[in-house]
Amino acid sequence: MSRTRHVGLPRWVYLPALLAGVLVVLPVAALATRIAWADFPALVTSDAARSALGLSLRTSAASTGLCLVLGIPLAVVLARSEARWLGLVRSLVLLPLVLPPVVGGIALLAAFGRKGLLGEQLDAWGVQIAFSTIAVVMAQTFVSLPFLVVSLEGALRTAGERYDVVAASLGAAPTTVLRRVTLPLVLPGLASGAVLAFARSLGEFGATVTFAGSLEGTTRTLPLLIYNLRATDSDAAVAMSLLLVAVAILVIGLVRPRGAS
Repeated sequence: MSRTRHVGLPRWVYLPALLAGVLVVLPVAALATRIAWADFPALVTSDAARSALGLSLRTSAASTGLCLVLGIPLAVVLARSEARWLGLVRSLVLLPLVLPPVVGGIALLAAFGRKGLLGEQLDAWGVQIAFSTIAVVMAQTFVSLPFLVVSLEGALRTAGERYDVVAASLGAAPTTVLRRVTLPLVLPGLASGAVLAFARSLGEFGATVTFAGSLEGTTRTLPLLIYNLRATDSDAAVAMSLLLVAVAILVIGLVRPRGAS
């Protein structure tokens, strides 16, 4: 039985790879040197910390679910349709990736605030979105939806359409093909996109503080609590930062799709 041979890497790539790793890991590791570990349990179990963490996890889960409901159909359309206008749609979908989050928050206010494009009518019906928990979920969805769409669209393009065509030729309805053939084939890409969306929602700050404010128990997620503590209690801010890093690493590590290295 012959062994699989691997193409060697140029030696020069190891240096920039090492520098890239240091650039990411060193600042995070430095947080651990800026805290008195004896005080860490008390800092991360305070009422404010538990409230902010619980709110972050709930809203991130809700926004990830919303990303799945909206993002799966959008990714399928972008990957499978041949309409000419899809290039513009793709550019608009990716816009939150390059916009400053604060701009996203202002845009959401312009649309759903009390004097916004739709918000004024909603307010007349007694529905207020801005500066509520719903606003947190919407802000998180706005910034994290592109991560799921990009991951899933790439997986769909890589998988191709040959199995879909076979299923359709055997009489399967389009919805059945999508549910029984297409999505199972790209499940790792879908899981990866969902994880990225959740992690991005968990760390969202700019759009949230602009569109939802920072109301304890209602809109003050963990990133907003960290920002508030930065000026008043630096030790608590570092502790909360480490907690957020730990939760993000745990989520990515546990939900990482099979086959990812």
